Amino acid sequence: MERIDLIKRNVQEIVTEKELSELLESKEAPSVYTGYEPSGKIHLGHVLTVNKLLDLQNAGFEVTVLLADVHAYLNQKGTLEEVRKIADYNKRCFLALGLDPEKTNFVYGSDFQLSPDYMLNVLKLTCSSSLNRARRSMDEVGRKMDDPKVSQMVYPIMQAVDIAMLGVDVAVGGIDQRKIHMLAREGLPGLGYKAPICIHTPILLGLDGKKMSSSSENYISVDDDEAAIKKKLKKAFCPAGEVQDNPVLALFRYHIIPRYETVVFERPEKFGGDLECKNYADLESVFADGTLHPMDLKNGAAKYMNMILEPVREVLL
Repeated sequence: MERIDLIKRNVQEIVTEKELSELLESKEAPSVYTGYEPSGKIHLGHVLTVNKLLDLQNAGFEVTVLLADVHAYLNQKGTLEEVRKIADYNKRCFLALGLDPEKTNFVYGSDFQLSPDYMLNVLKLTCSSSLNRARRSMDEVGRKMDDPKVSQMVYPIMQAVDIAMLGVDVAVGGIDQRKIHMLAREGLPGLGYKAPICIHTPILLGLDGKKMSSSSENYISVDDDEAAIKKKLKKAFCPAGEVQDNPVLALFRYHIIPRYETVVFERPEKFGGDLECKNYADLESVFADGTLHPMDLKNGAAKYMNMILEPVREVLL
């Protein structure tokens, strides 16, 4: 796959593509980061950005992963000690998912976010950012935003300063991070830093076809065992022939096909025998025309997701 195609695979938005092209022409090994707030189980929503970091690593980018323990504390996800333990767990998961330990720079927020230079930049950016802008930036990612704490208004300011202090060219995140990234693009030049290029991945639906939610338990965690994944996929929303907003097809598009370009669905001879798809377009076609039954699609998803997550389960034992 061409370098630019690898970078753009399964991306919802790049801000801006022109700036990205110029970066690739001027720099052999650009730098990229994603920040993860340690706040509990790692699920496939998180893995979507890990997959993009893998693509970028394979495209020659230097990858930094920010384990944002201070952010988690400010967003009321636990004490600093509690979130640091979760950050360590997150790091083990990300490495097991395939990030190269020799080429990935893991940074804890608490290692640099309490320094005088960092805090001075945070205070400077608060002077040019409105309270309404900070709150709007947090609407998609904050906890209890009907009654936000002052700490949660500082959160997006810090995230913008993270990009500056880490010195990266590109910021990667889900599309729910867009408002925070735009705050960074607009505010950092005023502090003497470059505006980051931003790559946004889509937000996945839960397995029930509704918004992914921890309370609904409609997601797959990286530490789910084989039986749990099979059970969840057996109940997953997957209407026959429906390719739009189909969470099982999304597993193939965003998680399975990028790792296993050719996928095989094992079926008895009386139901047509094994079916091989060489890319996602093939898969979508045979599902849309009824050649592939929803249950066969679910069984295939369970098989490949367990293959992907087995290294994570081994690390966490």
